[in-house]
Amino acid sequence: MASRVTSKLSSAGRLLLGSLGNNLLGVAKSSQETIAGQNYGNILSQQQRTFIQMRTNLKVVDNSGAKRVMCIQALKGKKGARLGDTIIASVKEAQPRGKVKKGEVVYGVVVRAAMQRGRCDGSEIKFDDNAVVLVNKQGEPIGTRVFGPVPHELRKKKHVKILALAEHIA
Repeated sequence: MASRVTSKLSSAGRLLLGSLGNNLLGVAKSSQETIAGQNYGNILSQQQRTFIQMRTNLKVVDNSGAKRVMCIQALKGKKGARLGDTIIASVKEAQPRGKVKKGEVVYGVVVRAAMQRGRCDGSEIKFDDNAVVLVNKQGEPIGTRVFGPVPHELRKKKHVKILALAEHIA
C-alpha cells in the first residue's frame, strides 16, 4: 500500500512537473518568437538600397533651376541606373527663374547614389542621397556649377565636364 501511495504521488508529481515544464517551454518558445520578431522587425526597418529605377525621386545638384526630378527611364541596363549612368527624368520642382521648368523632360547623369559601388582598390562608395546633374542630349551640363561631392568614377564614364564643374571630388 505504501508503494501505491508513492506511485500515486509520483504520478501526481509528474503531472505537476509536466505541466510546469510545458509552461516553461511555452515561455521559452514565446521568448524565442519575440526575439525572432524583433530581428524580423529590424530587418524590415532597414531600407534596402537598390538601383535608380523608374519613379525614383532624385535631388538636382546643379544650378540649372530644377530642385527635384523623377526618373522616367534608365538609359543603360535592365535593372536601373548606377553612378555615372544617364537617365531620362521629369522635373517635379523648379526654381522660378531657372533654365528648366516644372514638367520638362530632361536628361541627367547620376552623380550620387545610395546604392554602394565597389572601387578598383577594393573599397566601396555610397552616398546618403540620390543626386543628378542635368545634361543636354550631347552630355554637356546645363548648369554652370555642381554642388557637393562627385565621385571620380565619372571620369571613366566620359563625364569630365561635370568633374571640372564640381567643387569636391570624392
